[in-house]
Amino acid sequence: MALRLRWPLPAILVWLACWLVFAAAQRFGWSMPWPLALAGATGLLASLLVARWWRRLIVATGFPLAVLASAGASPPAWAWLLMLVLVLVFYPLKAWRDAPLFPTPPAALRALPQHLALAPRAAVLDAGCGLGHGLQALRKAYPQAQLSGIESSWALRAWCGLRCPWARVRHGDLWRVGWQPYALVYLFQRPESMPRAVAKAAAEMRPGAWLVSLEFEATALQPEVALPLADGRTLWAYRLPFRVRS
Repeated sequence: MALRLRWPLPAILVWLACWLVFAAAQRFGWSMPWPLALAGATGLLASLLVARWWRRLIVATGFPLAVLASAGASPPAWAWLLMLVLVLVFYPLKAWRDAPLFPTPPAALRALPQHLALAPRAAVLDAGCGLGHGLQALRKAYPQAQLSGIESSWALRAWCGLRCPWARVRHGDLWRVGWQPYALVYLFQRPESMPRAVAKAAAEMRPGAWLVSLEFEATALQPEVALPLADGRTLWAYRLPFRVRS
């Protein structure tokens, strides 16, 4: 769930929490760089709860930049290395071609079952499940479905598994895992990812299965369902075999 406090209060609260974690780690006698690592990780994790990517960037970098500023113009080399390691842990290089962390709003999929019925125990995949926001929204929409998630970041996969113990959450590449078993594959990716997702779904998914995308349209296809959401975005649903726009 995204932080709903008025901006910039979320950033200020996260920065304060980072400094408190940093001070507590020092008080417990931890030597550098562990207090910095723990405080930096706190800011990075908390930033994932902020809705927009540029605000997440501000929240995540506030504490490290403040530390560098307080240390003078020549920060130690390990400080830069530490920040790089934290970024790579939560967002590995092989995932950079895909979407950044786009949390699915809790009610984004609520109306989907009215237009897209699934059989009980149908297999559903959240392709690129991140922290599990999409899985949680899918569970509200289809409480009887067998939910699975695939995530390329070990750290996000572990956190998603804790948040969604009722789903099968795996570490892996959403483009390499087979989509054959699934009655519905849900995506919240990027516009650039949609042609690749369409090609994969067309090659692997069975007739009657669904490809569902939040916000980003498969422009070459005719959607079966296009649901406008309260926040101005659209939920797009395409059924196999796809209908190509004329």
